[in-house]
Amino acid sequence: MKSKTVLVHQTGGPEVLQLEIVDVPDPEQGQVTIHHTAIGFNYQDIYTRSGLYPTSLPTGLGTEAVGIVEKIGPGVSDFKVGDRVCYASGPVLGACASVRNYPATRLLHSPDFMSDEEIVAILLKGMTVEYLMNRCYSVKSGQFVLMHAAAGGVGLLAGQWGKFMGARMIGVAGGAQKVALALANGYGFCIDRQSEDIAARVKEMTAGVGVPVVYDSVGKDSFDSSLNSLMPRGYFVSFGTTTGAPPPVAAGTLQKMGSLYFTRPTLLTYTASQQELRDSAAAVFSMFKKGALKLSINQRYALDDIAKAHADLQSGKTTGSSVIIPN
Repeated sequence: MKSKTVLVHQTGGPEVLQLEIVDVPDPEQGQVTIHHTAIGFNYQDIYTRSGLYPTSLPTGLGTEAVGIVEKIGPGVSDFKVGDRVCYASGPVLGACASVRNYPATRLLHSPDFMSDEEIVAILLKGMTVEYLMNRCYSVKSGQFVLMHAAAGGVGLLAGQWGKFMGARMIGVAGGAQKVALALANGYGFCIDRQSEDIAARVKEMTAGVGVPVVYDSVGKDSFDSSLNSLMPRGYFVSFGTTTGAPPPVAAGTLQKMGSLYFTRPTLLTYTASQQELRDSAAAVFSMFKKGALKLSINQRYALDDIAKAHADLQSGKTTGSSVIIPN
């Protein structure tokens, strides 16, 4: 079986992405062969392509897709040919392809109340929000929560999820258009990082106290404002580095600024077991089914246009979720 597959032979900018026709072997023990119908696109794909997330080369790209099972390998009992399936969070790269083999233990049955595009627009980002707000730091009703990149894919879902939980969501976004988008997706407040002092505005909103938790996917550029927005014993949750890695965190700094906590979690760690993966995905699907989460699929790209997709996301041109359609 042939597959149109995105490969990275050397790290760098979007121009290093190569689209090649490759042979897909029969599935091995515990694997299934999937014909993709929609592919998710996430910032971690850029981290892999650029070399920020080290991996052996050449490598495939992408960790999220929906498709139909074409073949079943030995030892697989949970799935059959023709099943509509989905996956996210790895551990094996290679979702940016028309056909691939994938381990059945990391595979999920696609819910029948969602379209393929809806699933790839929400699954990885939604599971990220689930573990961040439910398990990394357990957000409580009535609490202030600060979320950077509020108009991005994770940010828009986090605003809605937090509002459903009763949290008082404060977003940070760049520019009036993105601020308005955040405010339409669950945020009670949104700070324009292009024209406002983030920490000062947070202190105004919280009567000088600060927030108990900051979720920061920006990294280097937002590090100081995140630290200065926290209340004593607050949690700094750093889960992305779109502007580069944050500086090293000195233990003494955490002490002097109010006995703060700092963590750098990953979705893969929080869905390491099959049960954790299934429970996290089920929570996302449930939130969508009950209407707590609305999707913003604002960009669609053909697989042939993968380099443009990377350039658009990295330059900040996109909002909400982007999906890749195999062609």
